[in-house]
Amino acid sequence: MKLNELSDNQGARKERTRVGRGIGSGKGKTGGRGVKGQKSRSGVSINGFEGGQMPIYRRLPKRGFNNIFAKQFGEVNIGRIQKAIDAKLIDAKKTITVDVLVAAGVARAQKDGIRLLGKGELTAKVNVEVNGASAGAVAAVEKAGGKVTIIGGDTKTEAAE
Repeated sequence: MKLNELSDNQGARKERTRVGRGIGSGKGKTGGRGVKGQKSRSGVSINGFEGGQMPIYRRLPKRGFNNIFAKQFGEVNIGRIQKAIDAKLIDAKKTITVDVLVAAGVARAQKDGIRLLGKGELTAKVNVEVNGASAGAVAAVEKAGGKVTIIGGDTKTEAAE
């Protein structure tokens, strides 16, 4: 076998159907669109159209809103930090900052910062520097002998001090 003799298996590649190229092709004249009507013409726009009946997206009431000023925090549970310390990805003796958490792969995305949540157990004494923390997370870190510092000031839920 030589490189110039290589070819695909029979039927592996299929040529596309050339539509609208004469009646003899079998896909000529109307080009597979059927006859007349809106769908047979160009510029069709019937998404959500219900035949003159009031469409469902207009029958149902609007609900809620999207706060464009809301901060999006990446969330990290204290149990995840403990796992990273046990796996020696994080040094518990140094201050655990947002950059340390991202570098260790504990926090996926930084977004507007990292918020510490209280799920899991923390046994190591750690000093954590994050953008926000739940009251349960702060209590768990302080119970283990550590300290939570909130950076960035204007977060909604700061550490209960």
